[in-house]
Order: sequence, then structure tokens, then C-alpha cells
Amino acid sequence: MASLVKPRDFHRLSPAWNVIFNLIAGLFALACVFPFLFVTIISFTDENTLANNGYSLWPEKWSIEAYRYLFKAADQLMRSYGITIFVTVVGTAISLVFISLFAYAISRKGFKYRNFFSFLAFFTMLFNGGLVPTYIVVTKLLNLQNSIWALILPLSVNAFYIMIMRTFFSTMIPDAIIESGKIDGAGEFGIFLRLVIPLALPGLATIALFSTLGYWNDWFNALLYIEDPSLVPLQSMLMRIENSMQFILQNSNNPSLGAGVLQSMPQDTSRMAMVVLATGPIVLAYPFFQRYFIQGLTVGAVKE
Repeated sequence: MASLVKPRDFHRLSPAWNVIFNLIAGLFALACVFPFLFVTIISFTDENTLANNGYSLWPEKWSIEAYRYLFKAADQLMRSYGITIFVTVVGTAISLVFISLFAYAISRKGFKYRNFFSFLAFFTMLFNGGLVPTYIVVTKLLNLQNSIWALILPLSVNAFYIMIMRTFFSTMIPDAIIESGKIDGAGEFGIFLRLVIPLALPGLATIALFSTLGYWNDWFNALLYIEDPSLVPLQSMLMRIENSMQFILQNSNNPSLGAGVLQSMPQDTSRMAMVVLATGPIVLAYPFFQRYFIQGLTVGAVKE
């Protein structure tokens, strides 16, 4: 009887290399997190201390004046936060529905027109209609100006995300699962909802995170289509505050503004506070996506 040979374990590292790789990973993580922490520290620094001593990891004097300055428009700020959260949540859900359905259809070999629709999606990655046609479609054809849907629909479908999901479906969803669903009498939507979606959660989470970042950071659509103050999202509002500060600084010699305006306005720290307010929630949301996000990015990278 042939002797059993224990296979060599190629995945085990020596303790020394394990420590080295952990240190490298820790330093890389610190390099990624440090800029946001530093910006947060600066936002809580006293403006005069910042002007006299420059940037410091531990300032001589702490202050929340920058946040007080921003929260003078607390009602508008909270409303903009609400608009951004609504647009992000609803837009991400709509994007997942559109992208997953489109990608699943073109990933199935039995779909007659899969090559045509794949080329249609890919072609938009190379060429697009441009800003003017897009503006005409949104404002004239769809009549979405000063509507919450003007912040949602233009970003709801992304050809690059469709290609990612198509690859995920083709790689991770075996044809045998589809055939077993058909044998059991399930329809196309039943197979998609009950069999495909549970297996596609890593890919969907990856697309959800990308879409969430896109909606949360979007300010350009608000600049084009939104004039109603009650529909201004967070990023656009912060940009308007920044523009107002720049206007005051550029007209500092104007007597009508008053000398006390510039003295009471935290200029640099307010900019950092804007960054914290704009990025803080999305940074806190990332850990919930992390596990699925890594799985989704590595789809198809390793095959056994």
C-alpha cells in the first residue's frame, strides 16, 4: 500500500516574515488613515494658533470655532445632510437593481443579444454624448430640473460597474445552479432572486460601495440642475460656503463687510471641518462593506 505523503503547506510563513508583513501592512494602513486624522486635528485647532505656529499634531490651543461657524446654518446643514443621505440610499438601491439585472442578462450564454448589449455598455465607456446633450435630456426631455431625481438618475447606471458584475456572474455563478433552478420549475426572475443574488453578495456589496461613494461625493449634478435651496445636497452646500468665504477674503478691503467679519471667521480650520463633515459618515460606513468589498475585488483573480 502506497504511503500517504503530506502535501507541503505553501501558505505558512515563518514567524519573522509574519511580523515583517504585519508591520508593512500596519504602516500602510497608518499612511492611509493619518491624513484624515490630521485633518480632524486641524479642524479642532484654534485659528490664531494655526496662523502663528502652523500645523501640529498636538496644537497649543484647541477650538470648536470652525464647527460653530459652519453650524450657524444648522437648519440648512441638516437639510442638506438629509438630502444627501436620501439620494445616497435610494440611488444606491436603484443602481444595484439596474446594474445587476443588466449584468446578469449579458452574462448568460443563452441570451441571444448578449454581445450586442455588452458592446452597447462598453461603447459608452469609450464615447459619451457630452455635457450639453446630457443637460438637455435631463432638463428638457425628462424635466428633472429642481427635482430630487436629477441627483439620482444620472448616476444610476455605470458601464464599468456593469462589466464588473458581468464578470462576477460569469465567474462565480455556475451554469449547473441555473439549470437546477430550471429543473425545479423556477422562472428567470425566481432563479435570479433566489439562487443568483445570495451567491452574488460580494459583487453587489462592491458595486454598492462604489455607488455610495459616487452619490455621496457628487456635487456637479446639483450645480447643474438644482436651484431650490431645500434640495441642495451636502457637498454642494459646503462648496457654496467655501465660495462665500473666498468672496469675503477677496473683498476684505470693502468697508461694508466690516473688519470684524474676517477676524471672527475661521478660514483654514473651517475648510478642514468641511472635509470632516463631508467624509466622516462615509468613512464610518466602510467597515460594514469591507469583507464583501475585498471578495468582490478579487473575483476571478485566483482559481483552484
